[in-house]
Amino acid sequence: MDFLKPTIGNQVKHILIILSLFLFSFIIISCAKKSSDDSKTSTDNTTTTSSGLFVAVGDNGIILTSSDASTWTTGTSGTTDYLKGGVTYINSVFMTVGDNGTILSSTDSTSWNQINSGTTENLREIKYLNGLYLIVGKNRIILSSSNGTNWTQRNYVSDWGFHSVSYGKNIYVTVGGGGNMYTSSDGYSWTSISSSTTEDLMSIVFGGGIFVTVGFSGTILTSSNGSTWTSRSSGTSERLYYIIYNNGLFYAVGNSGTIIKSSDGISWSSIISGTTSHLRGIYYGNGIFVAIGSSGTIITSSDATSWTSSTSGTSEYLRGVTSKE
Repeated sequence: MDFLKPTIGNQVKHILIILSLFLFSFIIISCAKKSSDDSKTSTDNTTTTSSGLFVAVGDNGIILTSSDASTWTTGTSGTTDYLKGGVTYINSVFMTVGDNGTILSSTDSTSWNQINSGTTENLREIKYLNGLYLIVGKNRIILSSSNGTNWTQRNYVSDWGFHSVSYGKNIYVTVGGGGNMYTSSDGYSWTSISSSTTEDLMSIVFGGGIFVTVGFSGTILTSSNGSTWTSRSSGTSERLYYIIYNNGLFYAVGNSGTIIKSSDGISWSSIISGTTSHLRGIYYGNGIFVAIGSSGTIITSSDATSWTSSTSGTSEYLRGVTSKE
């Protein structure tokens, strides 16, 4: 039986060699898979934070665009009018309004077309609410349109101007200087109501089942029906210029880098913005908060808590920002 020993020994060696090769191959494949997974994770994170198109507007017809809210490029608007009415993205079209009846539209944020507003009044905001385009502005002017191209002047009284408009619970509400407030059931016929303040009201939003409006001297008012309003403590005396509602929270911005937030519109807390510039607008899109303001200020945040300054490339006063997601 001695002649079998070399054979058994060789078989054992062969088995050990095969096992070694199998183990080596398994290690190589595992490492390759881990490398692939790590690479995929990195790619997913990058995609999450850099997709979309942001547009900011401001004085002297300034228009800025960015794909990530960090690097901005100056565009050509075709006007030197102050675009104080901010900017919005409606039905696949960017739209902005401003002084001297200016209305601009663009499908790509690069080429802008001027739309005849039928007025030379200074326009302060454009929104698309409940299937209706609405623009509000100086001297209580209200323009409405079903298509964003042909506009009809709905109300004109030589008095305080309107700054902002919103819609909720089957009622439109517009706010303006001196605490002026009007409501409408159809966006065409408007009725004056009491706001309980004489402070200028600059912005209004509907979210979480309530209306919230903000204005000068830190003024904040809330209403569950758009008709009866209650004053709330904002914790600041700074002028508040704009308010948004996002993911269950209200955010308002104002002078001296002021940013405040609230979950119910009643109790407010301050957020450190890292800037002393006057902030005139805030927007959330593509996973990023963007706030803009005086001297070309742009700050961004992924959580509205920690803010980072971006270089805008302009010293113009920026009045509004939006994004295409």
